[in-house]
Amino acid sequence: MFLIAGLGNPGAKYSMTRHNIGFMFLDYLAAENDFTFSESKWQAKAALSSLKQHRILFLKPETFMNLSGMAVVRAASYYKIPPERIIVIHDDLDLEVGRIKVAFNRGAGGHKGILSISRQLGTKKFSRVKIGIGRPRTNIPVEKYVLSKFSREEKNFLADQAELTVLSLSIIVSRGVSAAMNEINAVR
Repeated sequence: MFLIAGLGNPGAKYSMTRHNIGFMFLDYLAAENDFTFSESKWQAKAALSSLKQHRILFLKPETFMNLSGMAVVRAASYYKIPPERIIVIHDDLDLEVGRIKVAFNRGAGGHKGILSISRQLGTKKFSRVKIGIGRPRTNIPVEKYVLSKFSREEKNFLADQAELTVLSLSIIVSRGVSAAMNEINAVR
């Protein structure tokens, strides 16, 4: 079994913001694969489904971003999922909008959700699918930028990249994270 966590902040105020791209993608995946999220005992919305014949626990932590690790660790512990079988989907400022990069055993790079997960797990040995949100082009503070909504043009571009995100997850669960990094990270 794998655990795939999409990161974001709970509540309508944060819906469709850059920082919530993990939630947005899991909602897309749920709609495409006909599964629904429900409340769980881990301070997260959860769904059990499958991907490439592998059983998957999909998770959307309901804590705020900087406490994401609590829900991820509780769910992983309950199902006895080791860190190497955890995949986290999150936003990345250092990638252009919509660019996707797969990583494993890497630092948080300033992302508080990833930092929380690393600290709670006691390791960085989990996979990440980073979806680019770009850096602000104006003097807007980063904290405000990540909580801003995507433009219509950016939303269209992200929708076009959704299948690449699905492909990255499929490769990780079926052939491993190294194969995913080799294939996905080469795509420009």
